[in-house]
Parts: sequence; structure tokens; C-alpha cells
Amino acid sequence: MGNETYVKCAEDQRRYGGCTSLNICVLQDTTGHDVMIQHFPSDFIVVTSSYDEMVQMIRVGRCNVLSELRSGLTYLASHEEAKDLGLIVGDKTLSKKPLAIVTRQNDREFSDIINWVMQALFFGEEQGITNNTSLCQDYSATIGLETSDLNFLNAVYCVGSYSDIILSNSVRHRGMNQINNGTNGMIYSIPFGEIQYPNAIANDTCLCDMRDKGSLKCGVLVPRGFNGNLTSSDKLVGMNIDYCRTLAAGLSNGDATSVDILTFFLEEDAYLALKNGTINILAGARVHKKYDFDSSYHFSTPYFYGDEAANENLTIYALATLEDDTLFSSFVNAIVIATIYAAENSIEQDRSTEMPLIYLFGGAFTWALRDALAYSGNYDELYMRNFGDVLEEDRGRNALNEWSDPQIHSIPGLAL
Repeated sequence: MGNETYVKCAEDQRRYGGCTSLNICVLQDTTGHDVMIQHFPSDFIVVTSSYDEMVQMIRVGRCNVLSELRSGLTYLASHEEAKDLGLIVGDKTLSKKPLAIVTRQNDREFSDIINWVMQALFFGEEQGITNNTSLCQDYSATIGLETSDLNFLNAVYCVGSYSDIILSNSVRHRGMNQINNGTNGMIYSIPFGEIQYPNAIANDTCLCDMRDKGSLKCGVLVPRGFNGNLTSSDKLVGMNIDYCRTLAAGLSNGDATSVDILTFFLEEDAYLALKNGTINILAGARVHKKYDFDSSYHFSTPYFYGDEAANENLTIYALATLEDDTLFSSFVNAIVIATIYAAENSIEQDRSTEMPLIYLFGGAFTWALRDALAYSGNYDELYMRNFGDVLEEDRGRNALNEWSDPQIHSIPGLAL
């Protein structure tokens, strides 16, 4: 954000001609500072200690561009000292900063516990629940308690909700870190990163087996309406089938027809088919706590959300795989993220070769993201193909979260 001319200079990473006076203010000791160092020589970076100092620096001409998270820029634009400066906000995102807790992949139960503790914190804010010492339970002396029987709301009763933790750490500008009420987009990709292991995965993996045998079997669950009644669901079913074929294209060198599609009308039948190997993957799976601990399914990044209110159980659709098939589950997730990443970066179907190569699944699958996108197009193209040309503001949660709209919502199944 800043002077329009210099914002353009910064976005184009140009430092000559009319851009020689470019000076970018950034907060010290932040990830944003690290990102700036990777994109610009130190002569063009001015390190500041606070938002107030950033505003003063741009006011006196010490810098002409401010670099910060979208939520921070929104705050800076409303700063009393900056209102008369005519600052504009640019369009280009240099990096993302989603933060999470990392666990070992081979300890799935503990990983699930951590995830559901986080979901409980979100749920607490949605429902207006906060810490309550009379409800805070001590499990330390309990013998024989199953993990699925734990009351994860204990996290809220003993510590407080997500908002309590945010406020206790004096976070003033929450940006994306707010509960989504259904009026803003939640379609959002996480970064692929630059980790490259070209020799890490042998070519005789399960992925190669599926490619060689042409054996991908994708179940499609015909959804019920958000109130539990059968509805006209052909549009969402079409999207589910598209994701089956997109995955097939990523697996099979672009051949989107190399998949058998089986249709299910009952969730119980669909998940049983996934568990017994009748299908490899389930499209249109509703993410819910009951399918996590006891059944051990893994859900991809969501690709479709319901329109429920913020304090209601949210309908979330994703691709489901078996949790213990970590390689295939990771590949499936990468394919879903690829469609969203492409939309965020304006990469359309006819420019699929602009997608990054990916080395995490071995040399045989470095083109997987490009092959997938060559069939499906990006998320917006995929959405429009199935739902029509719906205005962005009418798509609710199923629009891209490109700026700093609320992104937080709990997964259903926590209510006692």
C-alpha cells in the first residue's frame, strides 16, 4: 500500500527508471520482513518497529510503500494520520502466512486430538461459550477412556474460546482470523512451498499402481439438502464428478477418463465402500467429527460450503480418503488446492503449464498439477461450469477469500 506509482514499482519488482526512489516500510522481526529480503535488496527496505512508525515514515517521505498483511493494511488505511495521504492498496500478494500446529504424520490419533481441540476453540466463539471452572474436567485419573469419548469443549471450559485467546494476546486486527458468517468467501489455498524431493518417492508407489492399472475408483455421494431433505443436487454432483476426473487427470498424465465413478445416495453405504476398498476416494463427503476417530477417514481441503449461520453446524464438502493412506491423501489434497491456487493466481485452463511443478510424489508426478488443471480449469472455472455465472457476492462462502475476509469456522460434530 502507498503511492500508486511506487506500489506498481513494488508489485513489478522494478528498481530502475522511475522506480529508483522506491522505499518499502516493513515491520521488523516478522515473516513479512523475511519475505521482503527475498524480493528486494536491503537499500530499498526501511525497517520499522510499529504501525504508527510506518505511518509516520510514509508521511514524511521516508518510505513510499507499506508492506504488511492484508488485515494490517486495512488498519493502516484507516489510521487517522494516513487518511489524507491518498494511499492505494495493491493487488499482488507476495506470500501467505497460515499458522498451524505440526504433529508427526504417523501419530494420526494424536494429530486428530490436536485438530479437534482447535475446532472446539472455534466452536466456543461461535456459540458464545467461554471458560467455566465448574465444567472444566480432569481426565488424568480416568482409565479406559476412548479418545473419541473426550469432551473437547474441555479446552474452552478450562482455557476459553478462540476469541478469548486472541484478545488475551492483544491482537487488535483479526482480519481473516474471525468467524465467517456466510457472507464472505472461504475458498482459500495454503502455499505449496518449495520443498523438492525428486528422489524421495519410489516409482512403484500406490500412485503409480493406480496409474498403471487404470484402477482409480471414485465414489460420488448425492447430497441431501442442508435441512436434511433431498433437493435438486445435480449442480453439486456435477462438481463432485469434476473433482473425480480432475484427480484422474493428475494421476494419469492428463487422462481424465481413467476413472470409474460409482454413485451413492446414503452416507453409510458410501463410507463403507471407502473402508472396504470398493472405492479409493469419496467425492462430496461431508466433513464431520463422527467420521474422524472411529472410522479414520481423511478429508481434503474443502471445496464447497453451505449457507448456514455462523452459530450453526456448517455443511462442508471435501474429498475423503482412508487416513492411513497418507501418500494418496496428500496427493488428493494437493489436487484440490491446485484448483484454488490457480484461481487465486488467475491461471486458467488454457494456461495450465503455468502451474508449478511438484516433486513431493516422485518424478513420475511432477506434472500432476498441470495435468489436473488442463482438465478442470481453476476453481472459478470449475464452479461456473457447474453452477453457472453466479455473481461473486452471491456465492457466499464459495467465493475466493482474496483479501482479509473471515476464514474461521468449526467442523460439525462438537455439540454435546
